[in-house]
Amino acid sequence: MSQKKKVAILTAGGLAPCLSAAVGQLILHYTQQCPDWDLICYRSGYKGLLKGDSIVVTPAIRAQAGVLRRYGGSVIGNSRVKLTNTKDCVKRGLVKEGQNPLTVAAEQLQRDGVDILHTVGGDDTNTTAADLAAYLEKHNYKLNVIGLPKTIDNDIIPIKQSLGAVTAAEQGAHFFSNVVTELGASGRMLIVHEVMGRSCGWLTAATASHYQQGLAAQPWVPAIGLAKGRYAVHAVYLPELELDITAEAARLRAIMDEQGNVNLFVSEGAGLDSIISEMTASGAKIDRDAFGHVRLDTINPGKWFGERFAAMIGAEKVLVQKSGYFARSAPANDEDFKLIDTCVLKAVECARQGITGLIGQDEERGDELRAIEFPRIKGGKAFDVSAPWFKDLLKEIGQPLTPVKTAAAH
Repeated sequence: MSQKKKVAILTAGGLAPCLSAAVGQLILHYTQQCPDWDLICYRSGYKGLLKGDSIVVTPAIRAQAGVLRRYGGSVIGNSRVKLTNTKDCVKRGLVKEGQNPLTVAAEQLQRDGVDILHTVGGDDTNTTAADLAAYLEKHNYKLNVIGLPKTIDNDIIPIKQSLGAVTAAEQGAHFFSNVVTELGASGRMLIVHEVMGRSCGWLTAATASHYQQGLAAQPWVPAIGLAKGRYAVHAVYLPELELDITAEAARLRAIMDEQGNVNLFVSEGAGLDSIISEMTASGAKIDRDAFGHVRLDTINPGKWFGERFAAMIGAEKVLVQKSGYFARSAPANDEDFKLIDTCVLKAVECARQGITGLIGQDEERGDELRAIEFPRIKGGKAFDVSAPWFKDLLKEIGQPLTPVKTAAAH
């Protein structure tokens, strides 16, 4: 029997279809492997840690932990808090003026007697955890931080596949399978499906691919207007692809003239620089979060694309729909759950061995599942548009493949 320890779990950042399942599996596997270890969960991520707001994992919770995989979101709550952004923490009332958030968090962990901290989140969540671990080590407090990679963007370097992304793509395709029927609500309809993805187009590409594959299994009655071509994806716009809007408008105009509707899949990060430049030039305020990221929900990239293409392709009506919150809040599907459980098992193994890092398939180490060193973790991994499945998708829909020259694909 290993030495008794205390484990804390927190989830942070935006939601993804893996958070509740990851929390549940951590509780289950610790209960099975280290039944005498104490477990707590901090409510609302680092916010709960700063406030000392935690849930004790009781025997009753342990007995029902398997139920959590059925639910989306995070049953213990999320927040976006950067412990090194003192000004933001003070502004939000998480710490007092003159306090260092890292100190407040460290002292809370010490008061709670935490030996192992599991963080389920993206690159920001886990680099913040690394900052906390480094601070504690400097002050002679050993904290074993073990992260799990959550992001539907699938954009963490060097993680091959982040938790929740596959489910989000599946759910985004399901979302559009309903929205697309609006094509019959008006003549010459332009439907813009905006998909989450700040700097990485993987989710948009995977959502479009999943949706397009689903069409292949559907029955069609072209004579009455139920034609696959009308329901298909007609363009996919990503941060990693160059966009010649004039050439694309000509291509899409031909589709509109032939069948009376056009469907676009747009990553929220596509054309972002152009949109921000326009907003800045007009004097509009650009809102940013605690990590300095532009708040994309205030930018409306889908609306921007819709407005520019509408006149150029002769659309009579434009419908912009966002699948982000629908897709990211779903429970994990079977494929994702298998990856979640595999990573959680590795996380518990590392906890018992005293190993720190972010658990995932390390692309720079032959896709080995391991605890990846925190200093190597970065966000903003570009989607590799040369992936065969994506090239096949563009070929099918007749869109040219023109990668952005500066995009560093992984």
